[in-house]
Amino acid sequence: MQNASLKDRIQTDVKTIFSSIDTKNAGYITPDQLWHSLESRGILRSDFRLRNIREKLSNATKTGQRITPDKFQDIVQHTAIVKKALTGDLVISDFFNFAEEMCNIFRETKEVRTGEVADYIPQLARVDPDKFGFSVCTVDGQSFNFGDAQELFCLQSSCKPINYCMVHDQLGEQKVHQHIGREPSGRSFNEMALNKDGLPHNPLINSGAIMSCALLKPELDMSDRFEHVLKTWEELSGGIRPSFNNSVYLSERKTADRNFALAYFMSESKAFPENTNLVDTLEFYFQCCSIEVTASAMANAASTLANGGMQPQTGQQIFDPNTVKNCLSLMNSCGMYDFSGEFAFTIGFPAKSGVSGALLIVIPNVMGIAIWSPRLDQHGNSVRGVEFCKKLTERFNFHNYDNLVNNGRKKDPRKKKFETKIDHVLALIWAAANGDLDEIKRLEALGVDLNAADYDGRTAMHLAASEGQLEVVKYLVSRKTKADPIDRWGAAPVMDAKRGEYKEIVSFFEQVL
Repeated sequence: MQNASLKDRIQTDVKTIFSSIDTKNAGYITPDQLWHSLESRGILRSDFRLRNIREKLSNATKTGQRITPDKFQDIVQHTAIVKKALTGDLVISDFFNFAEEMCNIFRETKEVRTGEVADYIPQLARVDPDKFGFSVCTVDGQSFNFGDAQELFCLQSSCKPINYCMVHDQLGEQKVHQHIGREPSGRSFNEMALNKDGLPHNPLINSGAIMSCALLKPELDMSDRFEHVLKTWEELSGGIRPSFNNSVYLSERKTADRNFALAYFMSESKAFPENTNLVDTLEFYFQCCSIEVTASAMANAASTLANGGMQPQTGQQIFDPNTVKNCLSLMNSCGMYDFSGEFAFTIGFPAKSGVSGALLIVIPNVMGIAIWSPRLDQHGNSVRGVEFCKKLTERFNFHNYDNLVNNGRKKDPRKKKFETKIDHVLALIWAAANGDLDEIKRLEALGVDLNAADYDGRTAMHLAASEGQLEVVKYLVSRKTKADPIDRWGAAPVMDAKRGEYKEIVSFFEQVL
């Protein structure tokens, strides 16, 4: 009987989901209607998890078939992501409105036209400075692209976190940090400076990134080492194969005097492993910087970091979670060149920029974001990219420590519709029952209505009265809260106080009512 009951419940759920798409009560839906419903929730047709559904719906479209409730049930029960998306059970449940907010931020940021493209690498100097695109991919694989999100750009320094993760997975934390430090340098990203141990300060500046390349699969031929990097980016991006810009590579190599100087400086300090070939290491570094991706692919890679190293759409565990934890710690403290401290303070989430105008952003346990806009500020960061991040953290509680502040002005897109309001009401009632005046005052400061009631019509006044919390009752009355609200059973707070024999509270109510 229990199994039959579960089966009935599942069928009822599927019927409800089907009805939400079949808004005209036609008794069937078309493939286009299903795709529209999924895409509005961030699940795109190209999603790896929908490969079987794509084939089924393609055949249905060719033959003019309609999707009946029975056929729909077959689709849902074999592809969990469809049911999760259509029931709002993903990390960003209201993805449509979230995407709209992101587009508004994009439009506002697009008006910023300050900054200049990188000119010390000739090929980068020729990029259209007005290009601008961004892409989002959540830890559930919800995706959204806008602007020039499908145009290729070079990784440049945004390759550094991924190279560090590969080396960390390969050698382990202890071995890696025998050759690379983990402190912000406090200096320019290409400065001729090492830490007190004669090592590069961290893997996200040039010296540290060159060291990562020295450590990465040194036993392989150069072609196989580079193929390993390309393959890793392909896996991170959910199967999107990156390309390589040979012109940028040649241009980078021709203007590499500082990077050669850094490598020989580290060699003089004996920072490299034994038998390191400096020229091969530098060539490998220039190749990694010259890999090309789209914002869409980079957002997928960023979402893999946000998801603890597991690619959201393929489910492949690409990096160890401890590797990702260490990488995000470094991105948070060192990822934005000389602006890293200010970025961590005002914006507050891990990011890594590149002089191509790339910006790889990680909101842990929520999403990855990629922004591309070539105009750079004096630090080498994308001007629009930084401005986009400022607006993002002003609007949403994505700063690492927003949860400490409980700032009611910021939106939490992780909450389902009305969930935040419900949580606050429950917290208010709990605080009243336990006599926690400080918590009540904090919730009031967030704008929570002190008269708010739960499903049963029970208010903070009811719970304070029923639990004998006289001071809470007095405070609520002093804040002009209703003293005689009625719950679903017709009971007022004074009746709760009488049942509990709290005579002082009964007497107080008799004075104010």
